[in-house]
Amino acid sequence: MKTNVNLWWILAAFFLLVTGIYTGWNIIEHSDRPWFHAIEWVGTVALLFTAFMSVMIAFYVDRVHRAQGGELPEDVLTADIDDGDPEMGEFSPWSWWPLVLALSASLGILGLAVGTFLLPIGLALFVVAIVGWVYEYYRGYFAR
Repeated sequence: MKTNVNLWWILAAFFLLVTGIYTGWNIIEHSDRPWFHAIEWVGTVALLFTAFMSVMIAFYVDRVHRAQGGELPEDVLTADIDDGDPEMGEFSPWSWWPLVLALSASLGILGLAVGTFLLPIGLALFVVAIVGWVYEYYRGYFAR
């Protein structure tokens, strides 16, 4: 986590430096205009806000690191891979329901783009896919 904090602070400094270079370059390039008309404001503001975003993320990650009261396995040099590998839950690698769910979402989006007659079909398929995915462990070979 300390490395993440340092990387975000370095990234914020980089974006501030690039903002200064970008703004100065625009002023030099358009020296025939007044300085406030020579600046390309969209790029300057976008780079400046990117630097602010990096500062906010660095501050947040630093506060979380200080509040957790201990080191993460990523920060300990003697840690094993298993130390940072939490239990993520139970997944069904054989399940077809996520594909049916994606098909229902694509039918819904296609219904918005092409014709509204596809929206009820996509919605009905969505309900079937959600019910099937939620209750797939209650029936069949993998029932509990």
